[in-house]
Amino acid sequence: METDRQALHIDDVEPVEVAPGIIRRRLTATGLARGWLIDFAPGTQWPEVDVHEGEERYYVLSGEVIEGETRYREGSYVVFAAGSRHQPRTETGARMLGINLLVG
Repeated sequence: METDRQALHIDDVEPVEVAPGIIRRRLTATGLARGWLIDFAPGTQWPEVDVHEGEERYYVLSGEVIEGETRYREGSYVVFAAGSRHQPRTETGARMLGINLLVG
């Protein structure tokens, strides 16, 4: 039977170390968007500047994410416009759930 939904449990997704102390789980993707969950250990920073072709959105599930001089604590929802760039970091550690909207 065909279905119009996909589901998974986070614990079933293989964690991949992006950089020391930063773990990413790639979630189900479609032709329109891809999802991800990232865990940052305290004192870590994304290894390079992240440049977006399409929009990126994330929700801070726990901890605090720092973008430039702005701090986003647990419960914050952050949206980056297409063409934007950033390099998130954390002092406390953080867990982020995000979606990248795909272009084309």
